[in-house]
Amino acid sequence: MNQKKPLRQASERDREILRDVVQAFILSGEPVSSRSVARLEKHGLSAATIRNTMADLEDKGLLSQPHTSAGRVPTAAGYHYYIDSLMPNRVVPEKERLYIRDNLRQVISDVEELMAVVTHLLTEMSHQIGIVLAPVIGENTLKAVHFLKLSGSRALCVLESTGGLVEHRIVETLNPVSREELVRISNYLTDNFSGYSLREIRDRLLSQMARDRAQLDELLANAINLAQQALGSEDEPELLFEGTETVLTQPELSDILQVRLLLETFTDQAKLIRMLDQLIRGSGTRVIIGEDSDLTSELNFSLVATTYGIGEKTLGTLGIFGPSRMEYQRVLPLVDFLGRTVSEALERTG
Repeated sequence: MNQKKPLRQASERDREILRDVVQAFILSGEPVSSRSVARLEKHGLSAATIRNTMADLEDKGLLSQPHTSAGRVPTAAGYHYYIDSLMPNRVVPEKERLYIRDNLRQVISDVEELMAVVTHLLTEMSHQIGIVLAPVIGENTLKAVHFLKLSGSRALCVLESTGGLVEHRIVETLNPVSREELVRISNYLTDNFSGYSLREIRDRLLSQMARDRAQLDELLANAINLAQQALGSEDEPELLFEGTETVLTQPELSDILQVRLLLETFTDQAKLIRMLDQLIRGSGTRVIIGEDSDLTSELNFSLVATTYGIGEKTLGTLGIFGPSRMEYQRVLPLVDFLGRTVSEALERTG
């Protein structure tokens, strides 16, 4: 990233003017003029003095001027400076925390529903795009497996992982299997493979099938067939997102080319997953703005994201994606709280 480095010791005037410009731009979406800052009557400074200060902030790489006669807008560095040094501290209000916990409590035992609810909450409470990278199934550790008979040769598989995560799959048996046989298969797989990751179980089953193919009895053949279907082969995290239609109403998306770029971003999900996975490494909440990354630069968007997991094990990421002119004062605490709350809920069910 090629940008000017802001001075470590900005004057109090610099800080106050930068704070006002960032907050005004977040509210209006229009370049901020020195005259509009002067009208706030907070500094006792003339428009000319404010204009000179804004020019200094531009020289430091914190503001930019889109057009010669226009006001100024924050750069990625300006947003970061505001977030790190100027933004008022804020926590998620108690009413919203209760709302989040109530919604998560209803679905905590079902990983698919849980991730869908988290995605919806991110969008609903930020009015931006909510993004969740769901846990990689192959990394989950099996606690128990249950097969329930459905019509014909179909069966419902319920995979219970450590951490209380539950997956539901519809599978097909090689031939009609009774309820009693499905119970025996469930017990066999639970007794022999509980404590292994789903990827390890797949590998062991494939090895066993290749080694003992000629000697497999019908029950074991059915067990291996059902387990292979149930455990699947998903080694990529699932990407969930919601809210693209919400950001389409914002001024940044008034250009049809920007709309096309946004839609293309979510069309190539494999690329998006790779980029998100590269960007969000380690713990803590990350803020990626504009030219910080390829993901955000073309759209001039921001991503505020954090990880969630059980103990030291990271299971996935969640975050908010939208125009850089987002309300960081509200978005950062929301993402951080949701990440911690999802992790705590998973810990309690483990």
